[in-house]
Amino acid sequence: MAKRDYYDILGVSKNSSQDEIKKAYRKVALKYHPDRNPDNQAAEDKFKEAAEAYDALGNEEKRNKYDQFGHSAFGAGGGTGGGAGFGGNMNDIFDMFGDIFGGGQSSGGFGGGRQRQVKGSNLRIKVKLTLEEIAEGVEKKIKIRRAKVADGVTFKTCSTCNGAGQVQQVTNTILGQMRTAATCNSCNGAGKTVDQKPNGVGSDGLERKEEVVSVKIPAGVQDGMQLRVGGKGNDALGGIPGDLIVLIEEIEHENLTRDGENLHYELNLSFPEATLGTSVEIPTVNGTVKITIDNGTQPGKILRLKNKGLPSIQGYGRGDQLIHINVWVPKTLSTEEKKTIETLKDSDNFIPNPGKSDKGFFDRVKEMFS
Repeated sequence: MAKRDYYDILGVSKNSSQDEIKKAYRKVALKYHPDRNPDNQAAEDKFKEAAEAYDALGNEEKRNKYDQFGHSAFGAGGGTGGGAGFGGNMNDIFDMFGDIFGGGQSSGGFGGGRQRQVKGSNLRIKVKLTLEEIAEGVEKKIKIRRAKVADGVTFKTCSTCNGAGQVQQVTNTILGQMRTAATCNSCNGAGKTVDQKPNGVGSDGLERKEEVVSVKIPAGVQDGMQLRVGGKGNDALGGIPGDLIVLIEEIEHENLTRDGENLHYELNLSFPEATLGTSVEIPTVNGTVKITIDNGTQPGKILRLKNKGLPSIQGYGRGDQLIHINVWVPKTLSTEEKKTIETLKDSDNFIPNPGKSDKGFFDRVKEMFS
């Protein structure tokens, strides 16, 4: 009987990538694996056929030979060598089935391997910061409650897994013995169980205790960022503690609005101040600064205070503070104020006459982000 085309067996095209070939083989092998099809000779044959096809196509050198010479590239028998139609790609195949049938917890190749270290669960807290704290960085003392191994608790080796933290099962397949591993249910992978514990402590040997943790928060953090403090989460029986995850929440500032590393401030001037010029104090995250407003300052003008914004979290410089000039127009006027304004209305100096240096809205926005 003529051998089937390897690409047809896996259901892929000749242009398929190695990743696509591997995924296709995984799908076919899962479908026809003998453990899922006991006493089914047809399924066993298809499983062997798929493994042989993957051994050829999953190796670039063999694949090139197969594309050029077909099955004859691997000798008269048409197999890829290595016995039973399987060759040097078998380590990859075994690693794949280690993931499929439970061997993924072990390190190294298929079956067995060293025990994975057990880690306790993480704790999560939220920390609120002002813009001033974000600008300089801050160290916060935070009170948490974390699960810790209670004083007086002693341990013994788990009798189910003999301290390995996982149990193994050997299954006979057409490929030989297939070894699978799973986390031990008795000790949850710790390899140890509680031997003795004081009264009031649960069966896991853990109790919740309050603890004050010092968290150093770098300058420039943003709302929604998460910081990780290693080893300050919950303990794990016979393992290592989890981590403390600190979620940053930014407190809205009374006067300043954040835009990345830049800050924005809305400065409202009266008509006389904008016309005649004035000096004003501007709040920043580092205190107040006094600036001069030139006479004839137009509404919408944007002033820039260099390096008065927030530092970059990566340490690449500092943002600016942008001051947006608004000229306040009173909504109501007294009779005397109206008369004064009326006398100015017909003055040539009060007729709008913008020059080239007077930027429009879009120019100001472009300048703001340049």
